[in-house]
Amino acid sequence: MTAFSLDPGQTAWCEELYALARDELRPLAEKGEPGRVNRPLVSALGGFGLLDRLLGSGALDLCLLRESLARGCTEAETALALQGLGAGPVRQAGTEAQRARWLPEVRAGRAVAAFALSEPGAGSDAAALALAARPGPGGDGWRLTGEKCWISNAPEADFYTVFARTGEGPGARGVTAFLVPADRPGLTGTALDMLSPHPVGALDFDGVPVTADDVLGEPGRGFRVAMDTLNLFRPSVGAFAVGMARAALDATLKHTARRTAFGGPLKELQAVSLQVAEMATRTEAARLLVYAAAAAHDAGEPGVPGRAAMAKLYATETAQYVVDTAVQLHGARALRRGHLLEHLYREVRAPRIYEGATEVQRTIIAKELYATQETPA
Repeated sequence: MTAFSLDPGQTAWCEELYALARDELRPLAEKGEPGRVNRPLVSALGGFGLLDRLLGSGALDLCLLRESLARGCTEAETALALQGLGAGPVRQAGTEAQRARWLPEVRAGRAVAAFALSEPGAGSDAAALALAARPGPGGDGWRLTGEKCWISNAPEADFYTVFARTGEGPGARGVTAFLVPADRPGLTGTALDMLSPHPVGALDFDGVPVTADDVLGEPGRGFRVAMDTLNLFRPSVGAFAVGMARAALDATLKHTARRTAFGGPLKELQAVSLQVAEMATRTEAARLLVYAAAAAHDAGEPGVPGRAAMAKLYATETAQYVVDTAVQLHGARALRRGHLLEHLYREVRAPRIYEGATEVQRTIIAKELYATQETPA
């Protein structure tokens, strides 16, 4: 199916990315260890120029990258997206020195980045973070003390974009963003064993020193850096989900055309064909919603947070439905370890939570809707 926002060149590029993910990147992914950073895969993303494209892309390009890679190799998609999420604040708000030090390394696939926002007590309510940035001895910078949790690429990243409370005010106003290299004294971490095969960990900050040279943007305005990054990435989380839905739909079309039962192929059973039609319709609707939100972001249109939230919400919920239905139509074979759908079933659950859970997206959408209403007299 052709999406309204894609020209022939974009469609061809997406097919090239899908083939690259399927034929070149998937073999590297299969050699990696679940739950660990796959550095050969990250290096390949750099070698193929995808990380360079990532760091220079707008929201729509980012969506096309993530959807196409996810359709062919979810591990490659995730490795690419995490590089963008961790390095995005550096590109957006970093100093010339910070950019010169880290962005070439990220583009080449030599440095692994991480976005450290969530904490044990501050997940969906990101503004409630408690990681403290206390003044250093003699007023020399700050010392970071506290915890971060559910951090992708931790504890194996080479640097972290860290959001800490410097005390300029309550809530979001008191948050500052820092670029923290992984070798800073006092910074340690542990890996977390997750349902999805993503590299996720916890970080412990025991008086980690940072200075004014490590600040991303301005002191006390780091929450805006975080939100700008997430607003760019939210539609592309939907694109990741759409890529998984498309992979599940592709597998289901092949399976139901070949598999025979009750005297004919499964596709001739109305109960099956109607489910496949529903899977395809929801997937295409999610694609269009994602592309529209991304195009609105790139055009600087109003209401982007609400549209991005709609795209993320609908696409991730759709992918969950499509993958679950695909498993049902494949039967027991889809439950075997190593089957594509068994893999997707574990992968698809996480996007409904991270970068803002489904419930948070609904809250954002409602606030945006009411904000557009005229104030009663």
